[in-house]
Amino acid sequence: MQDRQDTMSEQQAPSSTPDAAPSRLTLVAGTVVVALLVAGAALLWRQRTPPPMAAPVPVKLETASVGRADLEQVVNATGNVVVQNYVDIGSKVAGQIADVDVAIGETVKAGKALVTVSPAVQNGRVESNRAQLARLKAELAGQNAQLDFAQLQFQRQTQLKAENATREEAYESSRMNMYAAAAKVDATNAQIQQTEASIREDEAIQKQTRIDAPVGGTIVTLNARVGQMVGGNQEVLMRIADLSRMTVQVPVAEEDVTRLQKGMTAYFTTPGFPGKRWSGKLRQIMLLPTDDSGRQGKKAFYTVLFDVANPSRELMSGMSADVYFVLARVDQALTIPQSLVTKPGMDGTQPVKVVLPDGKLETRRIKIGIRDGEHAQVLSGLKEGEQVLLPANAVAPSNAASPSPSPSTAPR
Repeated sequence: MQDRQDTMSEQQAPSSTPDAAPSRLTLVAGTVVVALLVAGAALLWRQRTPPPMAAPVPVKLETASVGRADLEQVVNATGNVVVQNYVDIGSKVAGQIADVDVAIGETVKAGKALVTVSPAVQNGRVESNRAQLARLKAELAGQNAQLDFAQLQFQRQTQLKAENATREEAYESSRMNMYAAAAKVDATNAQIQQTEASIREDEAIQKQTRIDAPVGGTIVTLNARVGQMVGGNQEVLMRIADLSRMTVQVPVAEEDVTRLQKGMTAYFTTPGFPGKRWSGKLRQIMLLPTDDSGRQGKKAFYTVLFDVANPSRELMSGMSADVYFVLARVDQALTIPQSLVTKPGMDGTQPVKVVLPDGKLETRRIKIGIRDGEHAQVLSGLKEGEQVLLPANAVAPSNAASPSPSPSTAPR
């Protein structure tokens, strides 16, 4: 009986295996579908969900404070210091220098003896002119005799012509001889007058063997030496200059000289006295360009002159001068850095960014006045102490310094 049951069980087992396999496959497939749905939903959720916001990073903006300063708008050029008033001393006497009574750098008063010239050469010139005068007077006597004879001949020919007793050629010849003799007399008389004038001048020069200072001043050049021969042609032996006032000569470019005018203030510094300033008033603007400037397409430069006092004699002729011509000046002007200046609009104003106390930015329209190269005058739109945003940092605020507004206050 038992054997039969076992046989029946073995016969029934194969029939249950085909029914279990489909159930397991269905379970696996369902699991995969669910997994795919979950993955797809997660992907869709990620695509639709924005990434989390990063923490705001403060933007540091560099600013400048609106302050006050003395401003000058100037034209800058380089020139030289020269002597304003001077006199060149020469000798009218021809001869040899016998004595030199001054030295270079010495201060002299008007009337001071400077040089003594031996008049030996001048004396010889006077004697020569006197001999020339005597010769001319002798020639004049002979010429007067010839003139008298020519006049008599002409009178005789005139009488003969009236009687038709002479030829026309003889009459004309006598007339021309008379005129020629008269011309010689006139020429000799003129030479005599000229020679007499030369003698008077030479005799006056003979008395000028001592050369005196015509004005007071300082001997700045000295070319006279004892034993030196002078020709009386006014060659310069020395120069006397007034060093109490000096002149500054400044070549100014054509684009700047039109901005200058007579009487405006000018000042300069010189390397010999660092930190010291001399000032004066513009005296003259030359109307012609200097040297070869302005020719063949070159820029033209015009010499500008102004005078300065030099009571302590510190300034010397030839010193270089860094010159500033003052076009405008404002004391304690309201200022901002010149880097903030831009091209103005039609109304003459320009925009700037003002950093408010709460860190926010405000755009203002301001009007600019004079500038000095570093600062610009603010005529309207800002108050002293306000902070303005520097232009470079308005473009790249990440490189700026304090203050630090939040991202919501970034420049608009």
